[in-house]
Amino acid sequence: MSNMNVGKMNDLTRFLIFAVAILTMPIWMDPFGGNYPDLLQKFAIYGIFAIGFNILFGLTGYLSFGHAAFLGVGSYAAIWSFKLFTMNVIPALFFSVLFAGVLAFIIGQLSLRRTGIYFSILTLAFAQMFYSLAYSVLTPITNGETGLQLAHSDPRMIDSLFFEAGAGLPSTTLFGLKMSGYSGFYFCAVLLIVGFFVSMRIFRSPFGLMLKGIKSNQNRMMYTGLNTKPYMLTAFVISGMYAGLAGSLLAITDPIAGAERMQWTASGEVVLMTILGGVGTLAGPVIGAGLIKYFENIFSAFNDTVLAEIFSFLPEAMVDYAVTIAGLFVGSGWHLTLGLLFVVVVIFLPGGIVEGAGKLVKLVSKREKSTGGSVTQQDQPGE
Repeated sequence: MSNMNVGKMNDLTRFLIFAVAILTMPIWMDPFGGNYPDLLQKFAIYGIFAIGFNILFGLTGYLSFGHAAFLGVGSYAAIWSFKLFTMNVIPALFFSVLFAGVLAFIIGQLSLRRTGIYFSILTLAFAQMFYSLAYSVLTPITNGETGLQLAHSDPRMIDSLFFEAGAGLPSTTLFGLKMSGYSGFYFCAVLLIVGFFVSMRIFRSPFGLMLKGIKSNQNRMMYTGLNTKPYMLTAFVISGMYAGLAGSLLAITDPIAGAERMQWTASGEVVLMTILGGVGTLAGPVIGAGLIKYFENIFSAFNDTVLAEIFSFLPEAMVDYAVTIAGLFVGSGWHLTLGLLFVVVVIFLPGGIVEGAGKLVKLVSKREKSTGGSVTQQDQPGE
């Protein structure tokens, strides 16, 4: 009984720490230059995307290369909700999660007939198929390469009953609160916290334990007479719904939807986020998502002028050399830094950054215990 209470307390503490860390991001990201709303929104949105992906990959071991399809469908559904019904974000969230869940159910029914690399290739093929359809056959729905955007002529049937159309394009709102700037970030942040809580409950539930059993040895579970496909399909659908939610938030904070969100690179990015932070951990995927988006938006902005200011403390003869060397890893070369970091994590920390942090904490605690023990032993003779 006491062990259960300790477990619950640990989860509660973990959740509270996570919630406080997310809600105070504008404060502690300020020294790192990442406290502007657009970047904070990306942290929260892609954190949701990675958490959902981790429910499938982290718990079952099934690696999907097609989750960008659900991200794109979520964005398109949100924009159509704005165009047809209302600029209020609640219906957009509902339709995005619904359509992403339906698509995930269809793709899951077909893809889960195979395992391993064949499952991964199937999901990649489906995602690329929808990416191509968005650029060609489905142009009336997706607006092709131009992307789906709001227009002044959109019917917005619900809004037209209560408001008169203004001269410019309307903004997305939550019952009057505009979803831009810090208000948009905190809306995404609250949904990220809710998504984290749901993920934590799934990890701790009998359903989550069943998924972990499938990851450990699916064949053995099937030999006992258990049909594992319904569990796998449910995990796939939940994961797709998370991606649809993230896609809708991309459209809410920036009302445009393009087919590039369904490209295979977007699917590969969420894989990198999850592995970098820690596969199968609760907070790891969020950390990985934040790190990659930080590299993409902050490191990529470091040009020669910025680097020269950073190395201005060096002698003038060395500044140019320092800027040249550092320029290989920042600015347009930020992918090199991220690639090196990914290689280091995969080789030395297979459990991701979270595993590295855990090892560091254990190392520090062991040193403290050994130091305390030695002091006690020395003090004993003098007592």
